[in-house]
Amino acid sequence: MTVGIPKGLLFHKYHPFFETFFTELGEEIAVSADTAKDTLDLGAQYCVDDACLPVKVFHGHAASLRERCDLLLVPRFMRVRAREFICPKFCGLPEMVRHSIPGLPPVAGAPIYAHTDACFYGWARETGLCCTKRVSRIKRAFLIALEKQKKHRTGIDDRGFSLRVALVGHPYNIYDPYVNMNLVKKLNRLGIGAVTEENLADGLIDAQVRKLSKRPFWTFARNAYGFAVHMAECGLVDGIVYISSFACGIDSVTTELIRLGAPGVPYLLLKIDEHTGETGFDTRVEAFADLLERRRARGPHLPAHGKRLSGGKGAAGRA
Repeated sequence: MTVGIPKGLLFHKYHPFFETFFTELGEEIAVSADTAKDTLDLGAQYCVDDACLPVKVFHGHAASLRERCDLLLVPRFMRVRAREFICPKFCGLPEMVRHSIPGLPPVAGAPIYAHTDACFYGWARETGLCCTKRVSRIKRAFLIALEKQKKHRTGIDDRGFSLRVALVGHPYNIYDPYVNMNLVKKLNRLGIGAVTEENLADGLIDAQVRKLSKRPFWTFARNAYGFAVHMAECGLVDGIVYISSFACGIDSVTTELIRLGAPGVPYLLLKIDEHTGETGFDTRVEAFADLLERRRARGPHLPAHGKRLSGGKGAAGRA
């Protein structure tokens, strides 16, 4: 049979695992096209109004696959780190998709606890049984896919620019150029390089987070805060750019924590939804670039751009 994989939410992090797993089980793969206006329009048509932009985009990807697959994968990510959880929208995503979009094939929406390999295998076994009854084959496919995932690397670490910013936000906002209106290219054209959290070791993020009075409950909040504040405190960037989905409850807290944790560092918060106009978006980015240029001209703030970040890691185990 053909398994449909929507190119939304954490696809950019975990697509090597999912694609390899189903291929090793002998199934065909149908991946939705890159996000475009039609994708968002389709998602907005079916998704509930109060959902954030990335969830609406995911609905669009799912709807575009309904005639092309026999089984639709809707990853219900619950946890990728011990004692932390993912955004609540992920917990109910399969139900949202199943009850919002008519004419869907069966949905594979088993919960994913990826904080240990053993827990991750629980998802693989339950989902793999939709494809084969041979448990040994499922386990083999899981191990091969897991190894492929652990070799997968994501992240942005621009060098050779006179200015550099910490680019912060949920990965599906950072790595979908349609959703973020090609933000990285816009920054590069203005002479600004970007660096993302994948280039900073978990230990350094943890050390920064431990300074808070309470440990963050959400993995996205932990990563964003620890990364942004560490980069600002160590003088490794000239500023912080946070791209956030309108109506995101997690971001409503995290963005303010970063603002308080990195006082005096230029900070641009970009809110996006399906109504965001690119002209106004560009104006804010250009104004921020001018601010960084003027600040650099005044000196003596000179981030150590040549420093290598210690212990960067790939997508496995991070979200």
